Amino acid sequence: MVTECKTVYFDEGGRANTDRTLVLARERADELGIRNVVVASYTGWTGVKASEVFKDYNLVVVAGMVGFREPNQFRMDPENRNRMERNGAEIVTSLHAFGTLGRAIKNKFGVIQFDEIIAHVLRLFSQGVKVACECACMASDAGLIPSGEEAISIGGSGVGADTAIVLTTANTHRFFDTKIHEIICKPR
Repeated sequence: MVTECKTVYFDEGGRANTDRTLVLARERADELGIRNVVVASYTGWTGVKASEVFKDYNLVVVAGMVGFREPNQFRMDPENRNRMERNGAEIVTSLHAFGTLGRAIKNKFGVIQFDEIIAHVLRLFSQGVKVACECACMASDAGLIPSGEEAISIGGSGVGADTAIVLTTANTHRFFDTKIHEIICKPR
């Protein structure tokens, strides 16, 4: 059996691709019958848009961790959080799956750890592929996306969304059980 599907490549990454990425992800989710969707969103800007597109889905918005840039700072706008929750989205505030202790060791001693190596390898595809894989792990770790099932995961290159993938999810400590099945879209 052969399956053909399209992959969209954006000329550049970033926020300008968000609406198209969400539409492409929704179309593919509908084609495959996938109901679990993960999206990265620190401030909630992308999360609000995703919560409107995926209103009837199990949408998990991964907000990262409190204190990523500055101690005790939560970057998500409270109104964005309220809008996402009103639209039925679940929000995960969690440590980054790829790089928490490894990043601390690198910052202190200048030594890259294995989780940073995984992140760098995934960035060979794009920053968004790395983010999408990481957020899928974080959502599974929180118990909001079942491990071992197909999901759509959406990431980006800083602000907004420019990457969507179909993957089988796994918890972080079983990361190598993750399978990337399709790249729906990404920056070229």
